[in-house]
Amino acid sequence: MVLDTNILVSALRSRAGASYRLFAQLGSGRFQHVYSNPLVHEYEDVLLRPGMLSHLNAALVGEILDFVCQTGEFRPLYFLVRPFLSDPKDEHLLELAVNAQCSFIVTYNLRDFRGSDQYGVEAIKPQNFLDLLEQG
Repeated sequence: MVLDTNILVSALRSRAGASYRLFAQLGSGRFQHVYSNPLVHEYEDVLLRPGMLSHLNAALVGEILDFVCQTGEFRPLYFLVRPFLSDPKDEHLLELAVNAQCSFIVTYNLRDFRGSDQYGVEAIKPQNFLDLLEQG
């Protein structure tokens, strides 16, 4: 599974909600998430934006990103599927999912990933992903 940046931001803003419950399960063995260099750079860029998460300093953001990387599986990008999505900033997420043969991109921006099913990748909200985990 690929974890979109908006899920990470949501999880770090509040412990209430599906994003945090999903984040809290990273490394639990219930699912595997993958990351790439472009995705980690995006995480860092967004988390360190002024006013985005004012309760976190750069050192803590670094620790969080270390945790995300330690609990995930690094995947380099070998080929590109661009241009495909309506938002070019999301292309690297689809490329990562395709390269890693992931079935899911967990995101709140479902519209941005319209057509990803052509590559065998479903954009899904965190609660729906958690529901699938519960079903087994």
